[in-house]
Amino acid sequence: MKLSLFLACICLVSTTARAEVHLAPVITDHAVLQRDVPIHLWGDASPGENINISFHEQTITTTASSMGLWEAWLKPEPAGGPFTLTIHGSSDLTRSDLLIGDVWFASGQSNMEMPLAGFPNSAYVTNAEQEIAQANLPQVRLLRMEHQSSPSPLAGITATWQVCTPATARDFSAVAYFFARDIYQHEHVPIGVIDSSWGGTPIDSWVSLDALSSDASLMPAFAARAQFADVQTHLEQIEAAENRADATAKAQHLPPPHHPWHPDPSSWVPAGLYNGMVAPFTPYAVKGFLWYQGETDSSPDRAGLYAKLLPTLIADWRRQWGIGNLPFLFVQISSFGDKPPADWGLVRDSQRRALAVANTGMAVTLDVGQRDNVHPPDKQAVGARLALAGRAIAYGETGFEFSGPLYRQTTRQGSDVQVWFDHAEGLNSKGAGVKGFEIAGADGEFVPATARIEGTTVLVSSPQVAQPEKVRYAWQNFTDANLYNSASLPASTFMAKVP
Repeated sequence: MKLSLFLACICLVSTTARAEVHLAPVITDHAVLQRDVPIHLWGDASPGENINISFHEQTITTTASSMGLWEAWLKPEPAGGPFTLTIHGSSDLTRSDLLIGDVWFASGQSNMEMPLAGFPNSAYVTNAEQEIAQANLPQVRLLRMEHQSSPSPLAGITATWQVCTPATARDFSAVAYFFARDIYQHEHVPIGVIDSSWGGTPIDSWVSLDALSSDASLMPAFAARAQFADVQTHLEQIEAAENRADATAKAQHLPPPHHPWHPDPSSWVPAGLYNGMVAPFTPYAVKGFLWYQGETDSSPDRAGLYAKLLPTLIADWRRQWGIGNLPFLFVQISSFGDKPPADWGLVRDSQRRALAVANTGMAVTLDVGQRDNVHPPDKQAVGARLALAGRAIAYGETGFEFSGPLYRQTTRQGSDVQVWFDHAEGLNSKGAGVKGFEIAGADGEFVPATARIEGTTVLVSSPQVAQPEKVRYAWQNFTDANLYNSASLPASTFMAKVP
């Protein structure tokens, strides 16, 4: 990993000399620095200024460039702390209560952003007040990134690291918090989580312009943006009217009026959120990524591109951080009664297919979804399932099941379609008949199918389809699909051809 070139253009300096030494804004008091990799420090100072750095038992000297930029690399450190970082130049600065541990970068839309305290008047987390009261974890640190979109990559942020307490956890991502809590309890090292999420946003906003523009097959993302232009104008008009209403209420000493949710036009710009909310962190070493997004991309003009965009985002982020194939853990979007033509099944299957990318893991959440609630309250199950994947993939733990049943292949057995699964030990339907399977013939019309479990496979058939050509599972936006393994982890949505 190296200091990105864009810092040289928009970095922390002007062309005039500065009297003070500055450190990258992501490194604040209470930060967690990634263990077992070189520790990257960077900032700005007067051109040519000598800078002395002390941290733990290490000291190092570096010199600011003619642009006033400086960076330094400390040797890797094992988990530990708290330590103090001291930087001496024309001025001195310190950062205290720093821990060495594992840093996770969490991102996505509203189900990742949803805090422990829930969204006011709209969504809640199960047992929220009890969870908040118990959120005293001094070895867990939280950084909640502000919303910002930009036409070019940014370097600065105003967010700071906070010790995990009831006061700081209540407004932090519930999914990321529950993940961090579980990982800390099993790995016993300091854990830092960066929550950089924004509700109602499409995936292409989170991918860099370099990645989007390097593949012609991703050009529909820009076409979708062009189609959004008229909507953007309408939203901007709504926003202006809301601002006028707020100003009038304030002038008349009245409570601010309630406005219905609508997307911020700036959050739908391709690469805009990458530039504003991902790029500032790419010089900062992390253990891996957490991703929970896809609901916005269930619209018919977007769903078909998701299978291409998610692997693109994974490869893009790994390339930008430059630390190899960092673990990428993601949540498959849940079950929700969205109306057609929204296609949640296609997005869920696209997410499943992204598991073909090395060093990835997926938490299936079909069973926590609610027909009338796009923000299911059981965020504990989501965080716990992400943590299971993290323990297996990022930490190499063994001896437990970390995934629900995943489609492997189909074969024919007489008039039945036999569906084979991985992670299928103890395949069951929780005491009821197997629900959620459909098959289609040459006409492509899916009909509900009868399904029965046979070992680690499921036999599927329907008298309406004599020659099945396709089979799918849990495809409806809201589904009562109920296939699990012995670890009580649910099977993923899938669609497959029958050979």
